[in-house]
Amino acid sequence: MTTTQTSVVHDLGTLAHRLSHPAGARCVCEPPQVLADRPDGTVVRSGAIVAKAHAADTDREALAARIALTAAPQLQGILLPPLTAPGQSLTAPGRSLTAPEPSGDRRPEHAEPSGDRRPERAEPPASDPRPVTLWPLGAPVDPTDPEAAPWAEVAVLLARLHRTEPPFRLPAMRGPAKAARAVARMRAALPGDPAVPPVLAGWRALPGWARGEVPAPARRAGFLCHGDLHLGQLVRHPAPDGPWLLIDVDDAGTGDPAWDLGRPAAWYAAGLLAPEDWFAFLDAYRSAGGPAVPADGDPWPELDVPARALTVQTAALALAKCAAEQRRPDEHEQLMIESCARIATLPPELAADHAS
Repeated sequence: MTTTQTSVVHDLGTLAHRLSHPAGARCVCEPPQVLADRPDGTVVRSGAIVAKAHAADTDREALAARIALTAAPQLQGILLPPLTAPGQSLTAPGRSLTAPEPSGDRRPEHAEPSGDRRPERAEPPASDPRPVTLWPLGAPVDPTDPEAAPWAEVAVLLARLHRTEPPFRLPAMRGPAKAARAVARMRAALPGDPAVPPVLAGWRALPGWARGEVPAPARRAGFLCHGDLHLGQLVRHPAPDGPWLLIDVDDAGTGDPAWDLGRPAAWYAAGLLAPEDWFAFLDAYRSAGGPAVPADGDPWPELDVPARALTVQTAALALAKCAAEQRRPDEHEQLMIESCARIATLPPELAADHAS
């Protein structure tokens, strides 16, 4: 971890700690805990507060719209809302991380939220231009108990999200852009490596919209989407037994709802998700009126392209991580890499149908 990263982790911990302990309250909690520390986000928890520093190249107007979305009344019971404290200053020693109210009446370009409730945001100085947001702690899915994974519950949340009319103008869902970034990261980390061409072949077989090069087809572009759906984006709130809610809206926006089903579909196709879990997920989504696939019949004409794209994304990230950590792919990573070689040889009819 670099000195800058260490400083950000420290400041986030200070920020979360101060908010979780009112002035004068006696502290008996554990030290701040790092939940994630990646280039696209550093997340630190103290007590019941979670502080997140978003990527340095984050589009702040788009992020503001996405954070406002979590607080919109239409999304209550679907997305975890942020903490809000209008006018409160949250200054971290040495770096002046603060969360003031926006000056004047200026609102995000994309957002037009109703009411006066605005998500709190902490702003680092120019030396570390990473916007910071604050969230209540939720209880995540237990990774040690795969049989208890709430596939049906997340499917219902997705269906409700996809059926919700966007409450204000939002940026495009960033799923295809994230896939493109993963491929670029792989190429930079492994120039000339023989593992790369099969992944690139699967990438090139995708239509342009799935690579983030052109907008999605109009008939599929107007739905409210999460953009990066997996079980790590689910928590119970209030912890530990509250209802399940979706978190992490950094990639949310309007787009093709099938993208949110693409990762479970890719795992099922690769043999990483048991058939009973996949069908529980799909049946629950359909029963809840999800618009990404037909109510009955074959779902793959709609899921084929997103599943292929997310297979490539997962494989590309796996290879990049293996290069950085100087190790070979594990069993699950290898399955996704091998899946890229297979999908590159599959007939393109489904992709062509989906892109029309």
